[in-house]
Amino acid sequence: MSTKDSTPTNHSLDASHVNIHTTGASSYIHANPSKISLHKGDDGEVDIELSERVGELDLSKTPEIHVHSLSQEGVHTPLIKNPTRANVQFASLCWTLFLAGWNDGTTGPLLPRMQEVYHVGFAVVSLIFIANCVGFVAGSISNIYLTDRLGFGRVIVIGSTAQIVAYAIEAPAPPFPLFAIGFVVNGFGIALQDAQANGFVASYKENAAAKMGFLHAAYGAGALAAPLVATQFAQLHRWSFHYLVSLGIALSNAIILIAVFRFKTQDECLAQIGQAAGELGESEDSKYSQIFRLKAVHLLAFFILVYVGVEVTIGGWIVTFIIHVRGGGPSSGYISAGFFGGLTLGRVALLWVNEKIGERRVIFFYVVLAIALELVVWLVPSLIGGAVAVSVVGVLLGPIYPIVMNESGRILPRWLLTGSIGWIAGFGQTGSAALPFMTGAIASKAGIKSLQPLLVAMMALLLVLWALVPKGHSRAD
Repeated sequence: MSTKDSTPTNHSLDASHVNIHTTGASSYIHANPSKISLHKGDDGEVDIELSERVGELDLSKTPEIHVHSLSQEGVHTPLIKNPTRANVQFASLCWTLFLAGWNDGTTGPLLPRMQEVYHVGFAVVSLIFIANCVGFVAGSISNIYLTDRLGFGRVIVIGSTAQIVAYAIEAPAPPFPLFAIGFVVNGFGIALQDAQANGFVASYKENAAAKMGFLHAAYGAGALAAPLVATQFAQLHRWSFHYLVSLGIALSNAIILIAVFRFKTQDECLAQIGQAAGELGESEDSKYSQIFRLKAVHLLAFFILVYVGVEVTIGGWIVTFIIHVRGGGPSSGYISAGFFGGLTLGRVALLWVNEKIGERRVIFFYVVLAIALELVVWLVPSLIGGAVAVSVVGVLLGPIYPIVMNESGRILPRWLLTGSIGWIAGFGQTGSAALPFMTGAIASKAGIKSLQPLLVAMMALLLVLWALVPKGHSRAD
């Protein structure tokens, strides 16, 4: 590649994906990743080559040269930082996670009413968790394929549309089999959105850890708000109309996602806020095979499965436990709100603790303390003491999910990050179905008092799984 100019120069530019345009002639370079060197000889020719040279390009001493991002789709977008657009994008993803939290926080206060209306026991009502699990697995498996074919913007809207359909099915309280199908559709939609939102934020090159914490604080806020509303609907004749509120939130979520991201790919959306496209892998294998060959992906996925299972099991079954074992009244649903309120608080208030101790080490600290508090709930027959302990457990468990997402970004290759995190988040969501169902099945035989020993065992498993996860390293941005 060359262009004529009379002044000899010799420059190099550090970049990963760039578009170089020189006045008088146009040339585009896609480097992945490389140093781009510009050499101008006495004959006036500009030679552009890939090398390992490190230096800076002095635009004042060269022909007019503009650097652009080059997305994986080949779209050339100027790299201009746009903080306002970045904040709008991030806020829209927070609203998506708010809805996911709202959905998970809804089930616990409504479970006793579902049993009453549908005349089913613990085991049968727990089939809604299995239905959710089917949806989550389908969503997590489909996510990699759909993202490659359709891109971030379309896939996340497909997920939001699925939730609209699900709540429309559930709102009129149809026969139980159809009601459970609504949970399948809902699980599929949440898995897609959760994968896309986590992958997007994990790709940030600035303040990714803090933003991940706030993203999941939005989840906690939704899970906190839902029991406050669901507890009221649980006492009404039209209890299922709670899902009309959920439908309204889901509609607003879909509209916001369409308006903000406009069906664009992740690279295009990141380029709009001044961030270059991520690395591209050189392997000819499919992304499925590349991702599933990574041992760390499976360890992280199983860790998240158990963690989310513990989180949703506490939020979903603690109300029933308090009513049947501790003699709580109709307002026991607020204890679920206390747990999710603690979850929200922990994801923001403990950011400084995470940084002080170190994100990897602090997870061991949080889980050990949470186990101690669960033993208090299990062994100390106090309604108030149990309620307070459950809230503090929420504070301690809160930071774990965003920390794991951050660690995934340090451990996994950048070009597989979105797909890997999508699988980890989507597969992990099956824990929100599998463990609550297991709890219901055990409770149908041994009683709901079995909840606490099950939670303690699952938390101990978290310690083992986290010890097996390889250590992350700081990424050079």
